[in-house]
Amino acid sequence: MSLLTLLPFIVLIGAMFLMTRSAKKKQQEAIEMRNQMQPGSGVRTIGGMYATVKEVNEDTVLLDAGPGVDLMFAKNAIGAVLSDDEYNRIVHGIEHDLKSDADVVPDDASSLTGTDEPADAAVSDDKPVDFGKKDAVDEPADAKADEQPKKTDGGSEAK
Repeated sequence: MSLLTLLPFIVLIGAMFLMTRSAKKKQQEAIEMRNQMQPGSGVRTIGGMYATVKEVNEDTVLLDAGPGVDLMFAKNAIGAVLSDDEYNRIVHGIEHDLKSDADVVPDDASSLTGTDEPADAAVSDDKPVDFGKKDAVDEPADAKADEQPKKTDGGSEAK
């Protein structure tokens, strides 16, 4: 057999080796991350729940999900151990690195118009705004009320 016929098999075996090696490396990192958990750490489970570690056992973790809510999880169910800043940002909405002098987005668009008066003061009562038809203004309202449809006896006009 020549080396050329064995080349596809060698490449296939090399690719399988590299894939299993990277999978084992990720698995080792996950095990180390789970072993570094300690009470008080913020974690995210593989289901997406955020909680604080209350107690760490050999195969299980007791999590505090809220006031009076303690949950027992397998260590393998912990997806990530979060830093304190990241956990507070996600769970409590606390940002430590925000600048206090940063631009604040206004609640309404009145500050974007460039006037200092509030939006209610911008509308003046000098002349009323008419959104109706012009013909309706010329005709009095009583004339429409006096007109009634004529009743027919169903004769030849109705056919």
